[in-house]
Amino acid sequence: MKTKTFIVPHDFTEVADIALDHAIATARTLNADVHVLHVVNKQKDISAAEEKLNAIISAKDKSVSIRFSVRVGNIFEDIGDFAAEKHAELIFMGTHGTHGWQHLTGMNALKVITNSSVPFVIVQEKTPKETGYDSIVVPLDLSKETKQKLTIVANLAKYFNSKVHVVTPEETDEFLRHQVKANNQFAKKYFSERDIQVTTTLVPRSGFDKHVIKHAVNIDADLIAIMNLNKTSLLGVWGASHEEYIITNDAQIPTLIMNPIEGLHQLAVDFN
Repeated sequence: MKTKTFIVPHDFTEVADIALDHAIATARTLNADVHVLHVVNKQKDISAAEEKLNAIISAKDKSVSIRFSVRVGNIFEDIGDFAAEKHAELIFMGTHGTHGWQHLTGMNALKVITNSSVPFVIVQEKTPKETGYDSIVVPLDLSKETKQKLTIVANLAKYFNSKVHVVTPEETDEFLRHQVKANNQFAKKYFSERDIQVTTTLVPRSGFDKHVIKHAVNIDADLIAIMNLNKTSLLGVWGASHEEYIITNDAQIPTLIMNPIEGLHQLAVDFN
């Protein structure tokens, strides 16, 4: 069985260390290796960065294999490239305010995500629970790409014995309402066939992202799974501003986010 690999970009800030804790907690359950990456501007900065990373890793859980690398480059290209080289399944990355690694706020985080074929778990200052991601919220809009996240959500749910909560927009148009119903039925069938507990909830289409966060708070969710569509369309609720709102949500609930693969309706990311 191929060993699974997680990547954690680390800039020596507290939120990056929390992202590392999330990766370790998930790696412990999935028997995965963790690779920590720091990107520097100049060759002369490598040695000092390696010393800092070594100190950080030495203080972490010894039951999980953690390695580190330091590269000269920029985060917008090197994180995705490094993850691709390591054939990583997930990248755990922290977001913070105006201080920290190249001001990695919500919009800059989206730029990093857009340059990667590997899904991200974006975390803020909320530390992981001992039991992992027990409750996962899955917003489903009417874009054709939205179902691609179901496979990776199902895999995480199986490993953590999570309950999945599907949230869809309440449409007034009869055709769109029928599509929402079909999406709900598809998701329920998909998760139920894998023995995963699932609930479905309709929320108002107006302010859909805000209703998603409100629902996630109400059920004490541990993770929200979205697609990085970076667009708005007739059938899509999400746009870059919506995605940024979700990954920087005030409740600090971690967000699983991935880029869609064109022409593919489901994403085959398998942790088995």
